[in-house]
Amino acid sequence: MLFTGGGTAGHVIPAIPVMRALQASGVEIGFVGSRSGLEEDLLREEDLQYFGIASGKLRRYFSLENLVDAFRVLVGIVNACGVVARFRPDAVFSKGGFVSFPVVFAAWLWRVPVVAHESDLTPGLANRLALPFVSSLCVNFPVTRSHLAGRFKGRIVHTGTPVRPALLDGDASRGRTWLNVDERMPILLVTGGSLGADALNAVVRDSLGALTSDWHVVHVCGPGKLSEDGNERYQQFEYVREQWGDVLAAADLVVSRAGANTLYELLALRKPNLLVPLSRKASRGDQIENAAYAQELGYSEVIAEEALTAETLVRGVAELRPELTAITRRLGDFEIPDSVQLLVAEIRTVAK
Repeated sequence: MLFTGGGTAGHVIPAIPVMRALQASGVEIGFVGSRSGLEEDLLREEDLQYFGIASGKLRRYFSLENLVDAFRVLVGIVNACGVVARFRPDAVFSKGGFVSFPVVFAAWLWRVPVVAHESDLTPGLANRLALPFVSSLCVNFPVTRSHLAGRFKGRIVHTGTPVRPALLDGDASRGRTWLNVDERMPILLVTGGSLGADALNAVVRDSLGALTSDWHVVHVCGPGKLSEDGNERYQQFEYVREQWGDVLAAADLVVSRAGANTLYELLALRKPNLLVPLSRKASRGDQIENAAYAQELGYSEVIAEEALTAETLVRGVAELRPELTAITRRLGDFEIPDSVQLLVAEIRTVAK
């Protein structure tokens, strides 16, 4: 089987449990990513063949760079055709991202069936372009079906997204011990994603006087973004690796961006959360859609990035505190399918 995806960790990491499950049954796995090194680095510990191809960014707006990147996409298609011809997969699994389109198109040219996975409520640009060449589309949220009605002729399967075992095995007591936080002190965890979020970081630090009066604040701020602060109820980390599952388990409330994989993990782990989605100035609006969906179901509360200030953050956190138990109870209704087995089954189905 051949896997592809890239551009961010979210287009690679969820595929790893699926690859491992197939390998356990004797399936040979190859992965096609970009030549940037990001995907290859994330897969360094995996037993697979890695193929790097040219990839260009697919933009939704006019830019002269589109001309250069269009050429890179064409080169990527040629590269991908060579990979598919040499590896001869029974099926291709695409997790999306710019590098995936050349692979999906090459698979279609070679008559190899493709299973794609979409994390967001509505497909991103790479997956939208790939849909005509996809046999089966697996989705994170059931509502995605309605967004694709009449636009996609293949199978649509609700699989959810594989949640990392390290998160599912997280232990709150271990997390509090590692953080050295007493059980009586509620923990507010703030994360802006793997690279941090400058605007969110700044507002959190402006809010510390008010926040730390009621919470122990754990702030994952991103590489190179630590600040000097002597508040004993405030801990900063550039990134948390091995202990992330335990820290997340220990958190009573999470303030986060609203990327699809991050949101899905928070819902699957029954974590009350306050979302600050990226604005349309910085994205296609997918995080806004994700956050609105979760808020409508009563799983999340939302502060628009344009409205994010120290005052609105403190007020939002304060309003959520008495509702944590009720929110956790509602999160118990969130359906968590056996994503790995469903994805493996779908890949095997199209491969036949």
